[in-house]
Amino acid sequence: MPFSFHLDATSGVARAGHIVTDHGEFPTPVFMPVGTQATVKGVTIEGIIDTGARILLGNTYHLCMRPGPELIERAGGLHKFMGWDGAILTDSGGYQVFSLASLRRLGDDGVRFRSHVDGSLHMFTPESVMNAQARIGADIIMSFDYFGGIPCPRPDAEHSVALTSAWARRGRDVSGARFNRNGWEQVVFGIVQGAEYEDLRRRSVEEIVALDFPGYAIGGLAVGEDKQLTRDITEYTAAMLPREKPRYLMGMGTPLDLVEGVARGIDMFDCVLPTRNGRTGTVFTRDGRIVLKNAAHTEDYTPLDAACGCTACTRHTRAYLRHLFMTGEMLGPMLASQHNLYFFQDVMREARRAIMEDGFAAWRAAFVDRYERGETARIRDHEDRQRRIS
Repeated sequence: MPFSFHLDATSGVARAGHIVTDHGEFPTPVFMPVGTQATVKGVTIEGIIDTGARILLGNTYHLCMRPGPELIERAGGLHKFMGWDGAILTDSGGYQVFSLASLRRLGDDGVRFRSHVDGSLHMFTPESVMNAQARIGADIIMSFDYFGGIPCPRPDAEHSVALTSAWARRGRDVSGARFNRNGWEQVVFGIVQGAEYEDLRRRSVEEIVALDFPGYAIGGLAVGEDKQLTRDITEYTAAMLPREKPRYLMGMGTPLDLVEGVARGIDMFDCVLPTRNGRTGTVFTRDGRIVLKNAAHTEDYTPLDAACGCTACTRHTRAYLRHLFMTGEMLGPMLASQHNLYFFQDVMREARRAIMEDGFAAWRAAFVDRYERGETARIRDHEDRQRRIS
Protein backbone atom coordinates (compact mmCIF):
# COMPACT_ATOMS: atom_id res chain seq x y z
CA MET A 1 0.00 0.00 0.00
CA PRO A 2 1.28 3.51 -0.70
CA PHE A 3 2.49 5.60 2.24
CA SER A 4 -0.28 7.67 3.79
CA PHE A 5 -1.16 9.58 6.96
CA HIS A 6 -4.71 9.64 8.26
CA LEU A 7 -5.86 12.06 10.97
CA ASP A 8 -8.36 10.19 13.17
CA ALA A 9 -9.13 12.76 15.88
CA THR A 10 -7.95 15.93 17.56
CA SER A 11 -8.25 17.24 21.10
CA GLY A 12 -7.17 20.83 21.17
CA VAL A 13 -3.91 20.89 19.21
CA ALA A 14 -3.11 17.24 20.04
CA ARG A 15 -3.61 14.79 17.16
CA ALA A 16 -4.31 11.06 16.86
CA GLY A 17 -3.84 9.38 13.50
CA HIS A 18 -2.26 6.43 11.78
CA ILE A 19 0.46 6.00 9.18
CA VAL A 20 0.38 3.31 6.50
CA THR A 21 3.58 1.85 4.99
CA ASP A 22 4.37 -1.23 2.93
CA HIS A 23 5.67 -2.82 6.15
CA GLY A 24 2.46 -2.25 8.08
CA GLU A 25 0.64 0.63 9.69
CA PHE A 26 1.04 2.16 13.12
CA PRO A 27 -0.98 4.58 15.26
CA THR A 28 0.12 8.08 16.16
CA PRO A 29 1.27 9.67 18.34
CA VAL A 30 4.11 7.18 18.18
CA PHE A 31 7.44 6.66 19.93
CA MET A 32 10.09 4.94 17.80
CA PRO A 33 12.69 2.83 19.64
CA VAL A 34 16.19 3.62 18.37
CA GLY A 35 18.04 0.74 16.73
CA THR A 36 21.24 2.64 16.01
CA GLN A 37 23.30 -0.22 14.58
CA ALA A 38 20.48 -2.54 13.45
CA THR A 39 19.71 -3.40 17.07
CA VAL A 40 17.82 -1.80 19.93
CA LYS A 41 20.53 -2.23 22.55
CA GLY A 42 19.84 -5.01 25.03
CA VAL A 43 16.37 -5.89 23.70
CA THR A 44 15.48 -8.75 21.37
CA ILE A 45 13.12 -8.34 18.44
CA GLU A 46 10.56 -10.38 20.40
CA GLY A 47 11.01 -8.00 23.32
CA ILE A 48 10.41 -4.99 21.09
CA ILE A 49 7.27 -6.59 19.66
CA ASP A 50 6.01 -7.20 23.21
CA THR A 51 6.19 -3.45 23.92
CA GLY A 52 3.72 -2.81 21.10
CA ALA A 53 6.20 -0.90 18.91
CA ARG A 54 5.49 -1.11 15.17
CA ILE A 55 8.25 1.16 13.85
CA LEU A 56 11.96 1.39 14.67
CA LEU A 57 14.65 3.93 13.86
CA GLY A 58 18.03 3.09 12.33
CA ASN A 59 21.04 5.38 12.07
CA THR A 60 22.43 6.01 8.59
CA TYR A 61 25.85 7.19 9.75
CA HIS A 62 26.51 4.15 11.92
CA LEU A 63 25.09 1.70 9.39
CA CYS A 64 27.27 3.23 6.67
CA MET A 65 30.36 2.81 8.85
CA ARG A 66 29.42 -0.76 9.84
CA PRO A 67 28.43 -3.03 8.10
CA GLY A 68 27.82 -0.75 5.10
CA PRO A 69 24.70 -0.18 2.96
CA GLU A 70 25.96 -2.56 0.27
CA LEU A 71 25.98 -5.53 2.64
CA ILE A 72 22.57 -4.62 4.05
CA GLU A 73 21.15 -4.37 0.54
CA ARG A 74 22.56 -7.80 -0.35
CA ALA A 75 20.92 -9.18 2.79
CA GLY A 76 17.54 -8.04 1.48
CA GLY A 77 17.37 -4.71 3.27
CA LEU A 78 17.47 -3.72 6.91
CA HIS A 79 14.15 -5.42 7.72
CA LYS A 80 15.48 -8.85 6.77
CA PHE A 81 18.98 -8.14 8.04
CA MET A 82 17.75 -7.51 11.60
CA GLY A 83 14.65 -9.72 11.47
CA TRP A 84 12.10 -6.93 11.93
CA ASP A 85 8.80 -7.08 10.03
CA GLY A 86 7.48 -3.64 10.97
CA ALA A 87 8.24 -0.21 9.54
CA ILE A 88 11.68 1.43 9.76
CA LEU A 89 12.77 5.06 9.65
CA THR A 90 16.42 6.00 9.08
CA ASP A 91 17.82 9.39 10.04
CA SER A 92 20.14 11.15 7.63
CA GLY A 93 23.31 11.07 9.73
CA GLY A 94 23.30 14.86 9.97
CA TYR A 95 23.36 14.87 13.78
CA GLN A 96 26.25 12.41 13.93
CA VAL A 97 28.23 14.49 11.46
CA PHE A 98 27.47 17.57 13.59
CA SER A 99 28.84 15.76 16.65
CA LEU A 100 32.07 14.93 14.78
CA ALA A 101 33.13 18.59 14.71
CA SER A 102 36.82 17.84 15.22
CA LEU A 103 36.78 15.19 12.47
CA ARG A 104 34.79 16.91 9.71
CA ARG A 105 35.00 19.63 7.08
CA LEU A 106 31.77 21.25 5.93
CA GLY A 107 31.21 22.56 2.39
CA ASP A 108 28.30 23.46 0.14
CA ASP A 109 28.53 20.05 -1.54
CA GLY A 110 28.37 18.08 1.71
CA VAL A 111 30.55 16.99 4.60
CA ARG A 112 33.92 15.26 4.48
CA PHE A 113 34.74 13.42 7.71
CA ARG A 114 36.79 10.69 9.29
CA SER A 115 35.09 7.62 10.70
CA HIS A 116 35.02 7.37 14.48
CA VAL A 117 35.62 3.62 13.99
CA ASP A 118 38.89 3.47 12.05
CA GLY A 119 39.71 7.02 10.94
CA SER A 120 38.93 6.31 7.28
CA LEU A 121 37.91 9.27 5.14
CA HIS A 122 34.29 9.58 3.93
CA MET A 123 32.09 12.10 2.15
CA PHE A 124 28.38 12.56 2.79
CA THR A 125 26.46 14.51 0.15
CA PRO A 126 22.68 14.88 -0.19
CA GLU A 127 22.83 12.43 -3.08
CA SER A 128 25.03 9.84 -1.38
CA VAL A 129 22.92 9.92 1.79
CA MET A 130 19.73 9.34 -0.22
CA ASN A 131 21.35 6.46 -2.08
CA ALA A 132 22.66 4.92 1.14
CA GLN A 133 19.24 5.06 2.80
CA ALA A 134 17.61 3.64 -0.32
CA ARG A 135 20.01 0.68 -0.18
CA ILE A 136 19.43 0.23 3.54
CA GLY A 137 15.76 -0.01 2.63
CA ALA A 138 13.92 2.00 5.29
CA ASP A 139 10.28 2.87 4.71
CA ILE A 140 10.84 6.50 5.77
CA ILE A 141 14.16 8.20 5.05
CA MET A 142 15.28 11.64 6.14
CA SER A 143 16.74 14.44 4.06
CA PHE A 144 20.38 15.29 4.73
CA ASP A 145 20.43 18.37 6.95
CA TYR A 146 22.86 20.54 8.87
CA PHE A 147 22.52 22.46 12.11
CA GLY A 148 24.93 24.31 14.33
CA GLY A 149 23.42 23.62 17.76
CA ILE A 150 21.64 25.89 20.25
CA PRO A 151 22.54 28.58 21.13
CA CYS A 152 23.70 29.36 17.62
CA PRO A 153 25.05 32.67 16.22
CA ARG A 154 22.53 34.02 13.74
CA PRO A 155 24.86 33.87 10.70
CA ASP A 156 25.51 30.19 11.43
CA ALA A 157 21.78 29.53 11.82
CA GLU A 158 21.10 31.25 8.48
CA HIS A 159 23.79 29.10 6.85
CA SER A 160 22.18 26.01 8.38
CA VAL A 161 18.78 26.88 6.90
CA ALA A 162 20.25 27.61 3.49
CA LEU A 163 22.27 24.38 3.37
CA THR A 164 19.40 22.26 4.69
CA SER A 165 17.02 23.62 2.05
CA ALA A 166 19.52 23.21 -0.79
CA TRP A 167 20.44 19.70 0.34
CA ALA A 168 16.77 18.72 0.69
CA ARG A 169 16.14 19.76 -2.90
CA ARG A 170 19.20 17.90 -4.18
CA GLY A 171 18.31 14.78 -2.22
CA ARG A 172 14.72 14.82 -3.47
CA ASP A 173 15.94 15.18 -7.03
CA VAL A 174 17.78 11.83 -6.84
CA SER A 175 14.63 9.69 -7.02
CA GLY A 176 11.79 11.98 -5.97
CA ALA A 177 10.06 12.16 -2.60
CA ARG A 178 8.54 8.69 -3.16
CA PHE A 179 10.23 5.79 -4.92
CA ASN A 180 10.36 1.98 -5.07
CA ARG A 181 13.86 0.61 -5.33
CA ASN A 182 13.65 -2.58 -3.27
CA GLY A 183 10.15 -3.88 -3.89
CA TRP A 184 8.47 -1.58 -1.39
CA GLU A 185 7.78 2.13 -1.28
CA GLN A 186 10.23 4.48 0.40
CA VAL A 187 9.33 8.07 1.21
CA VAL A 188 11.46 11.07 2.14
CA PHE A 189 10.72 13.48 5.02
CA GLY A 190 12.09 17.03 4.96
CA ILE A 191 13.72 18.56 8.05
CA VAL A 192 13.15 22.08 9.39
CA GLN A 193 16.09 23.94 10.93
CA GLY A 194 16.54 27.52 12.16
CA ALA A 195 18.00 27.14 15.67
CA GLU A 196 16.30 29.42 18.21
CA TYR A 197 15.16 32.06 15.68
CA GLU A 198 11.44 32.10 14.94
CA ASP A 199 11.82 33.95 11.63
CA LEU A 200 14.46 31.44 10.45
CA ARG A 201 12.23 28.54 11.48
CA ARG A 202 9.45 30.12 9.40
CA ARG A 203 11.79 30.55 6.43
CA SER A 204 12.91 26.94 6.74
CA VAL A 205 9.32 25.69 6.93
CA GLU A 206 8.37 27.64 3.81
CA GLU A 207 11.35 26.37 1.83
CA ILE A 208 11.03 22.72 2.94
CA VAL A 209 7.23 22.55 2.58
CA ALA A 210 7.54 23.97 -0.95
CA LEU A 211 9.36 20.73 -1.86
CA ASP A 212 6.18 18.76 -1.04
CA PHE A 213 7.56 15.92 1.08
CA PRO A 214 5.18 13.26 2.48
CA GLY A 215 6.15 14.28 6.03
CA TYR A 216 8.18 16.83 7.96
CA ALA A 217 10.55 16.78 10.92
CA ILE A 218 11.57 19.48 13.38
CA GLY A 219 15.33 19.20 13.81
CA GLY A 220 18.06 20.95 15.74
CA LEU A 221 16.57 20.40 19.22
CA ALA A 222 17.33 18.09 22.16
CA VAL A 223 20.96 19.25 22.25
CA GLY A 224 20.97 20.58 25.82
CA GLU A 225 18.88 23.71 25.40
CA ASP A 226 16.40 24.95 28.03
CA LYS A 227 13.22 22.83 28.12
CA GLN A 228 10.92 25.81 27.76
CA LEU A 229 12.84 26.98 24.69
CA THR A 230 12.43 23.49 23.21
CA ARG A 231 8.69 23.63 23.79
CA ASP A 232 8.33 27.15 22.41
CA ILE A 233 10.23 26.28 19.22
CA THR A 234 8.22 23.08 18.84
CA GLU A 235 4.91 24.90 19.30
CA TYR A 236 5.36 27.65 16.75
CA THR A 237 7.15 25.42 14.22
CA ALA A 238 4.56 22.62 14.35
CA ALA A 239 1.78 25.16 13.88
CA MET A 240 3.31 26.18 10.55
CA LEU A 241 3.53 22.63 9.16
CA PRO A 242 0.79 21.15 6.93
CA ARG A 243 -2.10 19.70 8.93
CA GLU A 244 -2.54 16.74 6.58
CA LYS A 245 1.03 15.41 6.91
CA PRO A 246 2.88 13.77 9.84
CA ARG A 247 5.09 15.88 12.10
CA TYR A 248 8.20 14.34 13.65
CA LEU A 249 10.12 15.88 16.57
CA MET A 250 13.61 14.41 16.31
CA GLY A 251 15.57 13.12 19.32
CA MET A 252 12.88 13.68 21.96
CA GLY A 253 12.87 12.76 24.85
CA THR A 254 11.65 12.09 28.43
CA PRO A 255 8.06 11.01 29.15
CA LEU A 256 7.20 14.64 29.91
CA ASP A 257 8.84 15.72 26.64
CA LEU A 258 6.61 13.30 24.75
CA VAL A 259 3.44 14.50 26.45
CA GLU A 260 4.34 18.15 25.92
CA GLY A 261 5.21 17.42 22.29
CA VAL A 262 1.84 15.78 21.68
CA ALA A 263 0.20 18.81 23.28
CA ARG A 264 1.88 20.93 20.60
CA GLY A 265 0.71 18.85 17.65
CA ILE A 266 3.60 16.37 17.20
CA ASP A 267 2.90 12.88 15.82
CA MET A 268 6.29 11.08 15.93
CA PHE A 269 9.16 10.89 18.43
CA ASP A 270 12.43 9.00 18.93
CA CYS A 271 15.11 8.94 21.61
CA VAL A 272 17.86 6.67 22.96
CA LEU A 273 16.87 7.55 26.54
CA PRO A 274 14.79 4.43 27.38
CA THR A 275 17.58 1.97 26.62
CA ARG A 276 20.51 4.23 27.59
CA ASN A 277 19.01 4.83 31.03
CA GLY A 278 17.82 1.24 31.34
CA ARG A 279 21.34 -0.09 30.86
CA THR A 280 22.53 1.91 33.87
CA GLY A 281 19.61 1.01 36.12
CA THR A 282 17.31 4.02 35.82
CA VAL A 283 13.72 3.24 34.90
CA PHE A 284 10.75 5.46 34.12
CA THR A 285 7.36 5.07 35.78
CA ARG A 286 4.16 7.08 36.14
CA ASP A 287 5.63 8.35 39.42
CA GLY A 288 8.88 9.55 37.89
CA ARG A 289 12.25 7.85 37.65
CA ILE A 290 13.53 5.03 39.86
CA VAL A 291 17.25 4.42 40.36
CA LEU A 292 17.36 0.68 40.96
CA LYS A 293 20.83 0.65 42.52
CA ASN A 294 19.65 2.77 45.46
CA ALA A 295 19.69 0.85 48.74
CA ALA A 296 16.07 1.82 49.39
CA HIS A 297 15.02 -0.92 46.91
CA THR A 298 16.96 -3.74 48.61
CA GLU A 299 13.78 -5.22 50.13
CA ASP A 300 11.18 -3.48 48.02
CA TYR A 301 8.92 -6.27 46.80
CA THR A 302 6.64 -4.07 44.71
CA PRO A 303 6.66 -3.83 40.91
CA LEU A 304 8.34 -0.92 39.12
CA ASP A 305 4.94 0.34 37.95
CA ALA A 306 1.75 -1.50 38.90
CA ALA A 307 -0.04 -0.28 35.75
CA CYS A 308 2.67 -1.52 33.39
CA GLY A 309 2.22 -4.80 31.54
CA CYS A 310 5.88 -5.57 30.77
CA THR A 311 7.68 -8.69 32.04
CA ALA A 312 9.76 -6.69 34.52
CA CYS A 313 6.58 -5.40 36.18
CA THR A 314 4.29 -8.42 35.96
CA ARG A 315 6.86 -11.04 37.01
CA HIS A 316 9.58 -9.30 39.05
CA THR A 317 10.03 -6.89 41.95
CA ARG A 318 12.23 -3.86 42.47
CA ALA A 319 14.29 -5.88 44.94
CA TYR A 320 15.01 -8.57 42.34
CA LEU A 321 15.87 -6.05 39.63
CA ARG A 322 18.21 -4.24 42.03
CA HIS A 323 19.86 -7.59 42.82
CA LEU A 324 20.51 -8.16 39.10
CA PHE A 325 22.26 -4.80 38.77
CA MET A 326 24.28 -5.18 41.96
CA THR A 327 25.56 -8.60 40.86
CA GLY A 328 26.34 -7.48 37.31
CA GLU A 329 23.83 -9.85 35.70
CA MET A 330 23.08 -8.85 32.10
CA LEU A 331 19.39 -9.64 32.62
CA GLY A 332 19.08 -6.48 34.72
CA PRO A 333 19.85 -4.00 31.91
CA MET A 334 17.77 -6.08 29.50
CA LEU A 335 14.66 -6.05 31.68
CA ALA A 336 15.07 -2.38 32.60
CA SER A 337 15.49 -1.39 28.95
CA GLN A 338 12.46 -3.37 27.86
CA HIS A 339 10.40 -1.87 30.68
CA ASN A 340 11.37 1.66 29.66
CA LEU A 341 10.41 0.99 26.04
CA TYR A 342 7.11 -0.53 27.15
CA PHE A 343 6.42 2.46 29.38
CA PHE A 344 7.15 4.95 26.60
CA GLN A 345 4.72 3.02 24.37
CA ASP A 346 2.18 3.12 27.21
CA VAL A 347 2.48 6.91 27.37
CA MET A 348 1.72 7.10 23.65
CA ARG A 349 -1.18 4.64 23.95
CA GLU A 350 -2.73 6.61 26.81
CA ALA A 351 -2.24 9.94 25.02
CA ARG A 352 -3.91 8.56 21.89
CA ARG A 353 -6.84 7.20 23.89
CA ALA A 354 -7.30 10.58 25.58
CA ILE A 355 -7.25 12.37 22.21
CA MET A 356 -9.78 9.95 20.72
CA GLU A 357 -12.07 10.67 23.69
CA ASP A 358 -11.39 14.45 23.43
CA GLY A 359 -10.01 14.47 26.96
CA PHE A 360 -6.33 15.08 26.31
CA ALA A 361 -6.04 18.28 28.39
CA ALA A 362 -7.32 16.57 31.55
CA TRP A 363 -5.20 13.46 30.96
CA ARG A 364 -2.09 15.57 30.33
CA ALA A 365 -2.60 17.58 33.54
CA ALA A 366 -3.04 14.43 35.62
CA PHE A 367 -0.04 12.67 34.04
CA VAL A 368 2.29 15.65 34.45
CA ASP A 369 1.17 16.28 38.04
CA ARG A 370 1.73 12.66 39.11
CA TYR A 371 5.07 12.37 37.31
CA GLU A 372 6.41 15.64 38.70
CA ARG A 373 5.28 14.83 42.25
CA GLY A 374 7.16 11.54 41.99
CA GLU A 375 10.28 13.30 40.70
CA THR A 376 10.10 15.85 43.53
CA ALA A 377 9.81 13.08 46.13
CA ARG A 378 12.74 11.19 44.57
CA ILE A 379 14.98 14.26 44.63
CA ARG A 380 13.98 15.03 48.23
CA ASP A 381 14.75 11.46 49.34
CA HIS A 382 18.13 11.61 47.60
CA GLU A 383 19.00 14.89 49.32
CA ASP A 384 17.96 13.45 52.71
CA ARG A 385 20.23 10.43 52.19
CA GLN A 386 23.14 12.67 51.22
CA ARG A 387 22.67 14.74 54.38
CA ARG A 388 22.63 11.62 56.53
CA ILE A 389 25.80 10.34 54.87
CA SER A 390 27.61 13.65 55.39
